[in-house]
Amino acid sequence: MNFKEWHKKESPLLIANVWDVASAKVAERLNFDAIATSSGAIATMLGYADGEEISFRELKYVVERIVKNVHLPLSVDLEAGYGSTAEEILPNINVLIELGVVGINLEDSKVSQGQRSLMDYHIFSGVLKDITSQLKLDRREVFINVRTDTFLKGLDNALGETLVRAEAYQKAGGNGLFVSCIEKEHDIEKVCKATDLPINVMCMPNLPNFDTLNELGVKRISMGNFVFEHMDKVLETTLTEVMSYQSFRTLFS
Repeated sequence: MNFKEWHKKESPLLIANVWDVASAKVAERLNFDAIATSSGAIATMLGYADGEEISFRELKYVVERIVKNVHLPLSVDLEAGYGSTAEEILPNINVLIELGVVGINLEDSKVSQGQRSLMDYHIFSGVLKDITSQLKLDRREVFINVRTDTFLKGLDNALGETLVRAEAYQKAGGNGLFVSCIEKEHDIEKVCKATDLPINVMCMPNLPNFDTLNELGVKRISMGNFVFEHMDKVLETTLTEVMSYQSFRTLFS
């Protein structure tokens, strides 16, 4: 099935977010339909903060290893694209397409000196339109999941701003809309009804269950870096028990 078609199914596409070959192989064994990288998890794994501190070259290496070892459709978190213009971002997208990646996340915020700021949506939409137009001219297929960080930034008018950006990003040729950190049923339903783009929501403490998300109109559910963080806590607990018991019995119990 074409990756775009997965976003048209009756039930939402559940994406397993991965950070290396081992985590991707687990998702494959469990028969997930698709996987996506988590920029935050990969950055932490390599000793960086999130926000394009990891170089594109390093990201490419991780993606290449996953593609060569796992057969699931892979979407890559490209953050802000490693550039400010279509001319700067497109070569990175083309590299990923050549590796076999079927989708990317492209976000409308940037991190500078540890602080994340929303971009002006007019400027971002213009860059997005230039990217999608050139990809169409080049007959290159990739699902562009546009991430808006209106809720992540905690804007007072997060819902209203999201609706404005949803319309702009749809006109600019985006294939999906990822509203990071949205949680309330009312807000999710409003966004889903306001655009023809398939809506992606992310693991959050108060996110409704999957059946409810389906009823609200959500078409894609992802995990962010929360699975990675949970694994990190499990590892800490395991190593704490090894030290406490002065044996490896916890590993085999």
